[in-house]
Amino acid sequence: MELETTTTTIMAALAALTPPQLSDLTHTLLSLSHHHRRRISSLLSSHILFSLTLRHLNSLSLHHKTILIARHVISSLHHLALHFQPAANAPPPRVKLRDLDAVLLLLLLCEVHQHDPDALQAPTAKWREVVGKFYCDTMLTVSGIGDHNASVLVTYVEMLTRCLRFVSAMGSCSFGGKAGREVAASKAVVVALPSVEVRSGGAGPKECVICKEEMAENRDVCELPCRHLFHWVCILRWLSKRNTCPCCRFRLPTDDEYGEIQRLWEVLVSVSSDF
Repeated sequence: MELETTTTTIMAALAALTPPQLSDLTHTLLSLSHHHRRRISSLLSSHILFSLTLRHLNSLSLHHKTILIARHVISSLHHLALHFQPAANAPPPRVKLRDLDAVLLLLLLCEVHQHDPDALQAPTAKWREVVGKFYCDTMLTVSGIGDHNASVLVTYVEMLTRCLRFVSAMGSCSFGGKAGREVAASKAVVVALPSVEVRSGGAGPKECVICKEEMAENRDVCELPCRHLFHWVCILRWLSKRNTCPCCRFRLPTDDEYGEIQRLWEVLVSVSSDF
């Protein structure tokens, strides 16, 4: 996934938001930004917390570090994609405070390395001082003083682009690995699917496209967010293996990190293509 294409897609999706939607997104991002800054400040002001977080980070394999960043991407993409496909958006995954600290420190270490490749050649015991100086210098630049709509959106796009590139390179999501792989729908989303009654004279087919048998009138069936109906036993079996509607390929949320990034990214690509 090319950097320019990624940035263009995200910017086009942002441009497609209405003023109230953009205001809502901006307030959400400002709140998250303040929360993340408080966590980073806590890390840098506490030798014990910094050491424990760094130890936790060092204990993780590259794969698990990628998963941490992937979950961070999902949360970030979710806030934007929610405005375009609210019916199919489960709440973003909850991140443990320990994992949030770890991913924030990991991203900060990556920024330090990008700014000065030799900075982290210092002994590990000096890393808190090195990272703290970089963070303070960054915060004291003109662009880092205060928060406003433009700055928080620019920071959001830059962070999301960097993280998407990393996950694309290291993960197995469709834009960076095996395309078209099937993943099961999220269990929480499946449990929350509505049950509707088949009524006579109603619009739409009365046949379940999975089993090809008629859906009896006055019986409850499952309705997906795309409004297609199926026998419960058929669709539950289907969604246990794939997160797409059998009729229109509409994607439901999934618990698989790479599959969920793929789903959310496809929403933004669709919006940016129409813009």
